[in-house]
Amino acid sequence: MTSSQDDEKNRLTGRVSRYARVGTGIGSAAARIAGARLFGGDPDLRREGELLAAALGQLKGPLMKVAQLLATIPDAIPPEWAAELMRLQADAPAMGWAFVKRRMTAELGLGWERRFAAFEHQPAHAASLGQVHRATGHDGARLAVKLQYPDMESAVEADLKQLGVIFALHARMRPAIDTTEIRQEIAARIREELDYAREARHMGLYAGIFADDPDIRVPVPVPALSTRRLLTMNWLEGRPILSHREAGQDTRNRLATAMFKAWWYPFSHFGVIHGDPHLGNYTVFDDADGTPTGINLLDYGCIRIFPPRFVEGVIDLYRGLMAEDRDRIVSAYESWGFRGLDTELIDILNIWARFIYGPLLTDRVRRIADGVSPAEYGRREAMRVAQALKARGPVTVPREFVFMDRAAIGLGGVFLHLDAELNFYRLFNEQIEGFDRAAMGRRQAAALASQGLASADAA
Repeated sequence: MTSSQDDEKNRLTGRVSRYARVGTGIGSAAARIAGARLFGGDPDLRREGELLAAALGQLKGPLMKVAQLLATIPDAIPPEWAAELMRLQADAPAMGWAFVKRRMTAELGLGWERRFAAFEHQPAHAASLGQVHRATGHDGARLAVKLQYPDMESAVEADLKQLGVIFALHARMRPAIDTTEIRQEIAARIREELDYAREARHMGLYAGIFADDPDIRVPVPVPALSTRRLLTMNWLEGRPILSHREAGQDTRNRLATAMFKAWWYPFSHFGVIHGDPHLGNYTVFDDADGTPTGINLLDYGCIRIFPPRFVEGVIDLYRGLMAEDRDRIVSAYESWGFRGLDTELIDILNIWARFIYGPLLTDRVRRIADGVSPAEYGRREAMRVAQALKARGPVTVPREFVFMDRAAIGLGGVFLHLDAELNFYRLFNEQIEGFDRAAMGRRQAAALASQGLASADAA
């Protein structure tokens, strides 16, 4: 690690500048919203959402990523706010070549270009926290070089502080959700995404999980060309998932099956999920004759590791819903960390549970949902839950629930984009067959240890 790298860490000037820019935008929107409410009348939630989206949309980076995450959690913010925030685009303007050269020098030192046979000046992809360049190694290998934007740690800390402003504003409106643990979970995961060395370990974890699966490919990091803010890996050739929307039903079903397995197999066998099911994080590879065959998993910044007790709770809730076993359902919610459960709260939580688990409960070929666009998937049910919860006061959502919920909604959106028709019941039961909490815990601990990752709480 070079001294110039250390200089970037959490720069005070960068953070103060970000505080000013973010705080001004959010603060102005919050003041206008509070002022309008002060004069009474029914609040125009859609207009409020537009004000917040306008404030956030001027800034590319972590806060936009947070905003889009909030839009998937029932009543973390009002549904009308969520609808506007979901319109935000996560892509950031790319760094110019002069900027890239300075960043690469900071990470690999002077003469860094000589460590590659070729390095494309224009990025192949620019996102909220960094951008990816194509390159070629001296051995002829095609490489993807992921370079973090400068001052991202400062940006994240500033943006997370402003997240509290959004939550505080919503708290004045008698919300259904206590966002304390949601905020903690979001902060932990966003900070992890800045650590590309950790992301490389996540890649190694998934490579081991899918080592024998021909339908799912995982990139291999190149440690000699990687740092905490630079991640070099082999380039996985593929086409966007959405380019296959007009393919035949068999092809779309095959890709959706691979996606289902890519998500549920690691969760049920190792207690980990790919927590950012954005369409840009997957591409499709072809077999030798050009037939779309499987999925490339491309981004490992947001990997959530769960303790075995939580995984067991997810499976117990499914089995409780199948058997209409209320005691098992309650036990599952308690294992997730929900407290103060009574008949009313259980019934409300079951609205959401039956939506998430619904496609897995019937042994038939079906779509994940009918008559719903990917962008609207889960919105109606989230509103029903929020309205029901408002009557009883804020409910604290356990932090482990946050990314599990987000990933499930995102995965459903992918199935809708593909218009897949699958027997989700059979696919799910194949993944949980023979589940044993103790065995999963041992398997998880061994897999995490092999990559130098901390073990989850096995309590």
